Amino acid sequence: MKRRRNVKVLATLGPASSEYEQIKALFLAGADVFRLNMSHGAHEDHRARMGHIRKLEEDLGRPIGVLADLQGPKLRVGVFASGAAELEEGASFRLDLSETPGDATRAPLPHPEIFAALREGAALLVNDGKIRLKVERCGSDFAETRVEVGGTISNRKGVNVPDVVLPLAALTAKDKADLEFACDELEVDWVALSFVQRPEDVREAKELVAGRALVMAKIEKPAAVRDLEAILKTADGVMVARGDLGVEMPLAQVPTTQKRIVRLARAFGRPVVVATQMLESMIEAPTPTRAEVSDVANAVFEGADAVMLSAESAAGHYPAEAVAMMSQVAETVEQDPLHRQVIEAARTPGAPTTAAAMTAAARQVAESTQLAAICCFSHSGASAMAAARERPRVPILALTPLVATSRKLTLVWGLHCVKVPEVKMFGEAVAEAVRAVRTYDFAGDEDKIAIIAGVPFGRAGSTNILRVANVGGPTL
Repeated sequence: MKRRRNVKVLATLGPASSEYEQIKALFLAGADVFRLNMSHGAHEDHRARMGHIRKLEEDLGRPIGVLADLQGPKLRVGVFASGAAELEEGASFRLDLSETPGDATRAPLPHPEIFAALREGAALLVNDGKIRLKVERCGSDFAETRVEVGGTISNRKGVNVPDVVLPLAALTAKDKADLEFACDELEVDWVALSFVQRPEDVREAKELVAGRALVMAKIEKPAAVRDLEAILKTADGVMVARGDLGVEMPLAQVPTTQKRIVRLARAFGRPVVVATQMLESMIEAPTPTRAEVSDVANAVFEGADAVMLSAESAAGHYPAEAVAMMSQVAETVEQDPLHRQVIEAARTPGAPTTAAAMTAAARQVAESTQLAAICCFSHSGASAMAAARERPRVPILALTPLVATSRKLTLVWGLHCVKVPEVKMFGEAVAEAVRAVRTYDFAGDEDKIAIIAGVPFGRAGSTNILRVANVGGPTL
């Protein structure tokens, strides 16, 4: 399977896409990586889906990446005596730790950590921001607020606190259980960490993951945006999770925040996923709106590594059509000359490392001498990611003897991942690179390719060779 685009499609699995044939249809339509949402479904559901993915991978002979998305800490109000209450703008409303059911004047909020962090003037958002409360007075077990935006508040609606960093553990007990299940039993390739506030949250997750997967920080809180550089240095990748981000900050700021996250992630060489409501109308309709198509196109123009479908592929009526549409939009944008101009204008110097210098040189050589492809041998995947960071005009083949590495790299921009035998001599590497570009129709006998590798082979971080080779003749 050879995609005609560089940006990857990440599709969420769910009730509409749980069986083998459904998952196969999504992959054939263009899905490169599958997301298991640990907020929904039991472990046995995810176990069955993973079994189908790995069978599909075997049947098609192509590595398929899997991302497990942890739920994270969920903050919710308690229950109401009548199930709901109507809050009027300008009215006072109290939140406290009492378990007494709520009414139009007060409600239980069973989260002492919120009260510990609140201060006068802070905002509380309820039900995805539909209700907005301003704190006028607060203590260790209560908050007296004024209703700035009213509406119906009902049982266990979500609460967002955008103005403060909450003293919450990054991982709940459920998250830790899900993480162990995902890493140990499912052997997923990426773990996405929800509601990251600070780099310490990512460090805690990486300690628990212990190298069994790569960790992706979901940027969905203003605190994470403020500490973005430190989080990027700690995480293996990031996701622009625009759902809660759009609740916790003014909506007008979300597009510029998205661009900043994508640009900075590219500069740091971290894979970046743009997610949430990209083709939302395709949950119910067979075609998206023009605004949604533009939204996907903008993410591709920005240079995102991947764009993600949530309910569209997990629970919608047209999951395969949504994947096909996202793939088609990406292909069309990447064929536009303006796309290449935008991508290259956003390129920044790489890190002061041998691997970064080698991959930058490979791009320059490939483009200036019209090579057919860049072949990057990689054990850990770091050099392949560095090659992708350059966003070259020619295809990149990530060649690795480790199936786990090939799966992880399926999320990264432009990488065509191929599992190859272990090589010990550079001549063997050339032979495997030539075999791969021929097999997947990236080059013919008359073409030349660039080969990036590290000697001695098999050692992570040893990238030190750049060679141009004739596909149909001797190495140059």
